[in-house]
Amino acid sequence: MPYFNFTQEMGKPDLVTEEIRGIESEASFFLSTSAAEGLRSSRVADITGESSFSETFKSNYAKLPDYLKSCLDYSAIVCGRYGVEIGKLVRLLLAEGLIEDRPGDIMEDVAENVLKELIDLGMLQEERHGTVVKVPASYLRLCILQLEKRDFVSKTANSPVRLRIRDDGRDIYPNVEGLLIQSLFIISGRCNSSFGSPRGLSQAYMRNVCGMHFLLVLDLDGRIERLPDELGDLIHLRYLGLYGSNLDELPGTLGNLKRLQTLDIRRCGKLRKLPIQILHIQQLRHLLMSDSINHYAIRVPKGIGTLVNLHTLSGIYGGDDIAMELIALTQLRELGVRRVSDDHASELFAAIKKLENLTSLSLEAEGNYFEDTRFSIFPELDAFSPPPLLQEFFLRGRLIEMPVWFASMENLTRLSLCFSYLSENPASVLQLLPKLKHLKLWEAYKARHIGKEFCNAGGFPVLETLTIASEFLAEWTEIETGAFPRLRYLSFNVCGNLIFLPEGLQNISTLQDLCFFPWNPDLKRRLMGEENYKIKHVPNIRGFVNR
Repeated sequence: MPYFNFTQEMGKPDLVTEEIRGIESEASFFLSTSAAEGLRSSRVADITGESSFSETFKSNYAKLPDYLKSCLDYSAIVCGRYGVEIGKLVRLLLAEGLIEDRPGDIMEDVAENVLKELIDLGMLQEERHGTVVKVPASYLRLCILQLEKRDFVSKTANSPVRLRIRDDGRDIYPNVEGLLIQSLFIISGRCNSSFGSPRGLSQAYMRNVCGMHFLLVLDLDGRIERLPDELGDLIHLRYLGLYGSNLDELPGTLGNLKRLQTLDIRRCGKLRKLPIQILHIQQLRHLLMSDSINHYAIRVPKGIGTLVNLHTLSGIYGGDDIAMELIALTQLRELGVRRVSDDHASELFAAIKKLENLTSLSLEAEGNYFEDTRFSIFPELDAFSPPPLLQEFFLRGRLIEMPVWFASMENLTRLSLCFSYLSENPASVLQLLPKLKHLKLWEAYKARHIGKEFCNAGGFPVLETLTIASEFLAEWTEIETGAFPRLRYLSFNVCGNLIFLPEGLQNISTLQDLCFFPWNPDLKRRLMGEENYKIKHVPNIRGFVNR
């Protein structure tokens, strides 16, 4: 399927090319085609053609079966140079109809397996600890084809197209008359010229968008003044992304979008509740809401439990009898609950324990604005036990001690403990988890000094990434030989008082990245001098020093 890429910039023509690393061009358009139409190449202006592509990459691409080739082409469109969340890419692939329906299989699992195939083939690369993927430059060049303007328009006049618009400040909607647009991606960085503050896409601009009645995907990245009621005219829409739009309300006509599968309203800092018409969208599978500690937990209307096809529900307020609604959502696989307090904790935890298909859980305690800890103590957590299939667990709030059930989480691969302020060493339990690959301890442990007890020989057997943030930590004195046998990424954040790295760090031969944000100047001086032997085997060392 053809793909338009429009970039609007102040003082430049309305339609200019977006630079792709490794390709020099004076052309005005990018076009990519899906595998169903076959990969074609064409010469534009003075561009060097196929000869610049590695024969190996071309051969590998040509051998792909159609279902992999179409997903790789689409990934190139969505990822561009910067990558995209794996979960988002999965949801987009489903909305575009690029994943074959297999009776008895969960469609999201099928899509994830397709992406894993491409990762194993080296045609997608994982980044940010396995949460983001991007297309390597060599394959990106194979998927992005450039055609002359005349040839481009003649071949696409009656075909469905995917359109990306990058808007940096002008309220000018591009002329797309005659194009049958199926997918629209808008990246907006518009600002008020007088004050330099983001203003957002205007209602008039959005009304033009809502006139594209055949849209399957509408993904808006940036601020929007207001969504018009005409949003309800997009009756074919399957994916609506409003990430970072800063909206304070959604129109009731949202309920007209009966085919909607995904609604992404994360980082909408002013939004506090959903309209009751959300209950009309019975095909909704993914409802992603507030995911920032600076934003409100979102209240959902009574009856949200009738949306029985939900697989993802994040950013919801833990009160308002939400526990009774959760019991009906038996297909939930990802759940995020905020502002957990004494008023409802026991009922909430009892409901979560019954969600046997849950693989990802995020819990955030009620905020505490009168102390430096930011969050209250988690209530009733000792009585909680996580669902058996849980693979990802994000816990944000104070803990008196490590709950005993942590030791039983044998399927856990990713764990984040934030603002726990524990007095005991959490690693004494966590290092025994057999599948834990990614661990973040953000103000989780109040110790000033940690030693070799943090990880025994053979501890954290498959851990790949470890992030520690602590304003208290000053010394990590020793690592036992044989500890962290697979660690490849170690990051110290908000550890400005850290002045000593452990003896034995030099024995972790798998370590590829070592980060300090910030880097204590005394620590940096020693590591660049007499203690350089601890880190000289690490290929990538990054950090900055506070002045």
